[in-house]
Amino acid sequence: MTQTTLSRRGLLAGAGATLVLPAAARAEQVTEPDPAVEVTRHNISSFTTQDWRDHFDTLGVATIVADTTSRALHFWSGDGSTYRIFPTSVPKTDELTKRGYTEIVRKKVGPSWTPTPSQLQRFPDWKAIPPGPDNPLGTHAMYLGWPAYIIHGTHDTRKIGRRSSDGCIGLFNENIAELFELAPTGTQVRLI
Repeated sequence: MTQTTLSRRGLLAGAGATLVLPAAARAEQVTEPDPAVEVTRHNISSFTTQDWRDHFDTLGVATIVADTTSRALHFWSGDGSTYRIFPTSVPKTDELTKRGYTEIVRKKVGPSWTPTPSQLQRFPDWKAIPPGPDNPLGTHAMYLGWPAYIIHGTHDTRKIGRRSSDGCIGLFNENIAELFELAPTGTQVRLI
C-alpha cells in the first residue's frame, strides 16, 4: 500500500492548476460571432470600443471621439499611426452634455478658470481661479469650437470615471499633457 503525503506546496500547486485549466480550455474554444446578434465590444477597462470611421470620413489632422457613456476619450493621429484611449470625467447630467461635432480651436498650458454665466447664476460667489493646484482645469486645456466647452486636466483625480463636470471632458493631468502634445489645433472632435 502506498502512502500519500500532502505538503502545502503540493496542495497549492494542485489548487492553482484547477483554477487555470478551465480558463485555458475556454481560451481554446473559438466560435464565429452570429451576424444577427449585435454585440457591443468593451476592452478590459469597460470602455466601449470606438472606430473613427463610424464618426468621420477621414482622420483629418487628428481625430477625437469622447464617449460620455463609457467615460473614455479616443484619439487617432492624422496618419493613423497613433491611437490612445484615456479615462475621463463627463458632465453631471444629460442637460449639461453637448453632443455633436466640433474641433479644437485653441490650446493653453496653465489655463485660468472663469465660471460660466450659468454657473454664476447657481453660485454667485464663485470667482475666477488662476493657474495652479486649485484650478479646476488642471495643467492643460484644449478649447472646443463650442463656447465654454473644454477638454482639460484636473487636480481632483476623484472626478475621473464619474459624472462630475458642468459640461467639459476632464482627464488626469498626465493624460491631458500627453493628449495636448498629440492633438494639434484643428483636431476634429465628436462627443457622443
